[in-house]
Amino acid sequence: MWGTILNAITVLFGSALGLMLGGRLPARIQESVITGLGFVTAYVGLSNAGETGNVIIPLIALVTGAIVGELLSLDRRLENFAGWVHARFERNGSPDAADRASTGRARFIQGFVTASLVFCVGPLTFVGSIQDGMGLPIGFEQLAIKSILDLFASLAFASSLGIGVMFSVLTVLGVQGGLALLGSLAGDFMSDAMVNEMTAVGGLILIGLSLMLLDLKKPRVANYLPALIIAPLLVAVGEALGIDLYPF
Repeated sequence: MWGTILNAITVLFGSALGLMLGGRLPARIQESVITGLGFVTAYVGLSNAGETGNVIIPLIALVTGAIVGELLSLDRRLENFAGWVHARFERNGSPDAADRASTGRARFIQGFVTASLVFCVGPLTFVGSIQDGMGLPIGFEQLAIKSILDLFASLAFASSLGIGVMFSVLTVLGVQGGLALLGSLAGDFMSDAMVNEMTAVGGLILIGLSLMLLDLKKPRVANYLPALIIAPLLVAVGEALGIDLYPF
């Protein structure tokens, strides 16, 4: 769990710096920062997507995961949770604050959801957290690297998207803490192929997120998250049945 705690601290620290800096940046600079983050997110997504050894696996995982996610309305649930968090800390000091509150809520949700997805969708999150829970030094090392990356990402996001980014630390603690607990209970159970396919699916989800940051499309990215579980399960089933998943 120490890797997760370190990650949470860096997200809080980076977000605090970003909030102090963001108020001093003109709107056009904030817009350019978000666009730049979209470029980088797309690059990371493409790099991770290339880890697959058989594109059929992430294809099936994404389609199946999207169906599950839509049925469960994960995107709406994540936004509702962000709205609930915002309501707990919102303070309206005047009767005419309704419009400002509505705008602030939308911005809070955008920052919370965007940062949560960026910080929690990726190979370092899953593999690092599980290995950290198993007590392996490499797990903490991977989360330490992720913490440094998230420090700068949270700074950039918070400067443009506001305080919702800081509260994404709740998602970091929940997701990575849960994975660390899973690692402590289940042990080393993921093969390299399972990790690679999960990484590829995470990369494709990040590409979807980059479309949002670039204001090209508004996919319901959170509804694809079940694919991160389905992809390694497909590999595990294939390995158990002796199916050659990588014939080429």
